[in-house]
Amino acid sequence: MKKQNTFVGFFLIGIGAYFLLQQFHIPLFTDFYSWPTILMIIGLSLLLHSYISNDYQSIFTGALLLGLGLHFHGIRTYSFWIDHWGIYLLIVGIALLLQYNKTKKGLLPGLLLVGLAIFAIVTTGIPSWFYWLNQAFNIIERFWPVVLIVIGIYMLMKRK
Repeated sequence: MKKQNTFVGFFLIGIGAYFLLQQFHIPLFTDFYSWPTILMIIGLSLLLHSYISNDYQSIFTGALLLGLGLHFHGIRTYSFWIDHWGIYLLIVGIALLLQYNKTKKGLLPGLLLVGLAIFAIVTTGIPSWFYWLNQAFNIIERFWPVVLIVIGIYMLMKRK
C-alpha cells in the first residue's frame, strides 16, 4: 500500500461502510446516519493516515474533526451530553496535545486550552471576572459561519 493513498483508502472504506450500513437499516446504527458521522469518518481517516504514513501534519485536523463529530453526535443523541462552549476549547486542546506527541509543537497552547476548558466546564457559578469570556463565546457561537466566510475570502484573496 502506498502511503500517500492511505487517507483516500481509509476515507473510501469509511464512507462505503457508512452508506452500506444505512442501506441495511440496522437498528444499532440508526443514530449514526447523520452528518456528524461524516466528520468522524474524515477525522478518523486523517488520523489513521497520519500515524500509518508517518506524515504528522494531519494529526491536528484529524483530531479536530473527529472531536467535533463526536461532540455534535453526542449533543444529538445523548441527553447527558455537555453542551458548553468549553467543549470546543477542550477539543482543540486535545488536538494540539496529540500533535505535540509526534511533532513536539503545540504543548503550551494545548495545555492552556485544556486547562481553561476544564475550568470553564466545572465552574458552576461563573465568577464576575469570567463573565466577559462567556459573552464572547456566545457571540462566536452565534456568528461562527461569518468567521468561516471571512477566512475563506482571505484565503482566496491572499497572494502567494
